[in-house]
Amino acid sequence: MAGELIEVVVESVRVHMPSSNHVVILKEVDRERYLPIWVGPWEANAIAMRLQGVSPERPLSHDLFSTILEDLGATIERVVIATLAEETFHARLFVRANGTTHEVDSRPSDALALAVRANVPIFASEAVLERAGVSPDAAVVASLGEVEDGEESADPRLAVFRDFINSLDTDPESREGPKPE
Repeated sequence: MAGELIEVVVESVRVHMPSSNHVVILKEVDRERYLPIWVGPWEANAIAMRLQGVSPERPLSHDLFSTILEDLGATIERVVIATLAEETFHARLFVRANGTTHEVDSRPSDALALAVRANVPIFASEAVLERAGVSPDAAVVASLGEVEDGEESADPRLAVFRDFINSLDTDPESREGPKPE
């Protein structure tokens, strides 16, 4: 896999209220840039439950797969959001078994659900972040449609991501509720 990899973490799993679609928000570890990835409701639930420390009564598919890997002596080393082709993200799982690392194609939602279970690093390629990543300041500019002289306008198909990120409250203090007087 060519290109620089940037470490990201799962910042949150949210529901986009106007559309009722689910989105996982990845955040760069060393920068205020976000990568929103639309996922299905079942995968969103699987990721959110694990992040919240909730265990289902019976194993979900991702729990089952994690258990199988563990029982076979295999471990997930890392997950990479590798490419964005025709508006579809593609991920890679790096699984170590019998002294060899295997690179496996995966949907990002499944890869993320497994990564949070295995507590392994998550990376995104710089190319994906350049194309679909959103910074809070850039989201404001993009949502207003302003473009600096000499800059190319952003891909209009990604505008829904920018609008969504722009609507997020990224100030941790404001999430703590009202301050006592």
